[in-house]
Amino acid sequence: MNMNFEQAPDNINPDHYKKGGIETFDYMGAKMTPDQMEGYLFGNILKYVSRYQFKNGVEDLKKAEWYLEKLIELKG
Repeated sequence: MNMNFEQAPDNINPDHYKKGGIETFDYMGAKMTPDQMEGYLFGNILKYVSRYQFKNGVEDLKKAEWYLEKLIELKG
């Protein structure tokens, strides 16, 4: 029995977004106004929901969900 316990890659927040000591999303949040961040989040939600049937399926829905959760946090 092959018991390979390697962790699957995180396709929503891959390590390359963390290069330089700060998560890219956190850097953007520090530099954008709340209205700019809201537009960014909303645009990404639309993008991933609109393409999921044609590109990455459930993975794109999970990405949309991630952005939706961030938008809820921002507006909450």
